[in-house]
Amino acid sequence: MKTAVSIPDPVFIEADALAKRMGITRSKLYARALDAFVSRQAPDRITLAMNAAVDAAGQGSDPFVSEGARRILERSEW
Repeated sequence: MKTAVSIPDPVFIEADALAKRMGITRSKLYARALDAFVSRQAPDRITLAMNAAVDAAGQGSDPFVSEGARRILERSEW
């Protein structure tokens, strides 16, 4: 999606220099920066992404891990 925005000259100059150092376009830099900002404003987005990753990986039980957890719990005081 194309859009036009106005930014202060000093911000533009620094962003332009950063994009050149990173070897990416200003558009890519702005998109990454806006994505990071939006992510911080919507913490549920991270939770949803993590839940999707867990669902995709599956939640199968590992006998080795289960046995290790059982042994640790047996030695723990409650």
